[in-house]
Formats: sequence, C-alpha cells, structure tokens
Amino acid sequence: MTEKLDIDHLRQWIGRTQEATDNVTAQLVKGLRATLFQEVGEPRKGDAAPFTVHWCLAQPVFPMSMLGADGHPTRGGFLPPVPLPRRMWAGGEIEFVEPLRVGDESTRTSRIADVTVKTGSTGTLCFVAVEHTITSPRGVAIRERQDIVYREMTSSQTATTKAPPPKAQHRETHVSDPVLLFRYSALTFNGHRIHYDRDYVTKVEGYPGLIFHGPLQAALLVEMAAKLRGGRAPRKFSYRGLQPLFEGTEFSVNANETDAGLELWTANAEGQPTMKGAAAW
Repeated sequence: MTEKLDIDHLRQWIGRTQEATDNVTAQLVKGLRATLFQEVGEPRKGDAAPFTVHWCLAQPVFPMSMLGADGHPTRGGFLPPVPLPRRMWAGGEIEFVEPLRVGDESTRTSRIADVTVKTGSTGTLCFVAVEHTITSPRGVAIRERQDIVYREMTSSQTATTKAPPPKAQHRETHVSDPVLLFRYSALTFNGHRIHYDRDYVTKVEGYPGLIFHGPLQAALLVEMAAKLRGGRAPRKFSYRGLQPLFEGTEFSVNANETDAGLELWTANAEGQPTMKGAAAW
C-alpha cells in the first residue's frame, strides 16, 4: 500500500539547492553523437557538444544498497521523498545560451522550485519542478526547468482516443532498438529498470515493453530544430510527454514551421505523438 502523501511535508523541500561539477569529454561526445544518430567523428577540444549533453553530466551516483526496486535511488535527499511508486520525467523548458564544448568543466546548480499535487486519469499525481543553471568557463550555458511526475502504480494502461496522425513538413524515422535505450541509460547513468529490464517493466509495471526515455526524445527534437536552423540551437525549447514510446518499433521525429519558430513532436509507428515540443529563436 502506498504511504499517505503529505504535501505540506513535501513542500518543505522547496528552495533546497545542490551543486555538481563534471567535464565534457571527447569520449562522452562521441557516445552521445552515436546515440543521437549523428556523425561520430573525432571530437577535439573546443568542439561543440550535442545541445543536451548536460543531461549526461554529473549524474547522481548511489551505492547499490541505496537503490529501490525500480532502479532509482530510494526516496529522499535532494528530491522530496514522494511516496508514489512511479517516477517519470514529464517535460520542461530549456534556454540555450552558449554551447558546452569538449574540455569544458561544467557546473550544474539545482533548486527545488515547486511541489504540487493533482488528480489525473491514473490517480494521484505529484509534480516536482526543478530549476537548473549550467555554467562553463565562459559563463552561463543553459538554464532549464525539469518537471518530474510521481504517480500511482496502475495495473493497466489508460485507453486514449486516437486522432488522425498530424502531418509533418520535416520528418526523420528511426527504430527504438533496445540497444539504443541501453546506450542512453549508460550515458546518463540512469538505473531506471523500465528502460532495460523487460521482465520488470512488463510483469511489475504492466507495460507492453521497454520504454523510450523522455529526455532522449527531447534531445532528438532539439537536434532536429537546430538542424532546420543551420545548426543554431533554439533560444528556448519547451517539451511535454504525451504517452509512452516503446521498444522495437519505428518512430519518427517531426517538425512544422510556425510563426513563433517550430512545433516538434516524436511519434510512434502509428503516427501518434508521444512527446511534443516548441522551439523559438
């Protein structure tokens, strides 16, 4: 049985901060380029890294004894101890100021910005908003907000009404291969079992297969946006997960021009959007 959720207690985490430092290495850049379907090359000191390389840097490291059954660290510490079993990255917003480059020492300063509770189709939802500022030797590189959602364990997936697939002016297709998911988990030191442990994700969490990382989908959307603007990252990029994207099927990365910039989305093999984003310059 899930422990009672005490929102007043959880909101005491608002304002807590944490700082972590890491280096952008050529090996990391090669691995991330390969995972984002880019030319791997031989990155040299000073070369720009993929725009979301900061999601691979200074990730929390816990001993095996401090991991929960889902592979995540046990609740508490910097993030509030939300007593709901499922934790996922729901979306967020990024401001790109300056690219991180090979050889940079990067520092991430994080702050718990808000903790809220809502009720959705799957039951109680607890949202934790975390603000990050990432700096390099040249100053601020990235500012962002991440929205983390915790929810109850449900035995089946909520049925959704399928609308006609949206049409895209720009489209790329790939396959959500389990090796791709493994590589991204390794690059981000993400132990969450839903991305690599098929027995766990199907028998415990009740999904039909391994789940594609939300940040990996967002990273592909950012890279497509930049590609369509001559290699320039958007000034601001916002994104939100819509439904899970599973292993073993073709998926697409899509974009349409808008007055404000680009609307972007990833979609499953049926063309149904799984994450949507908006990019502005």
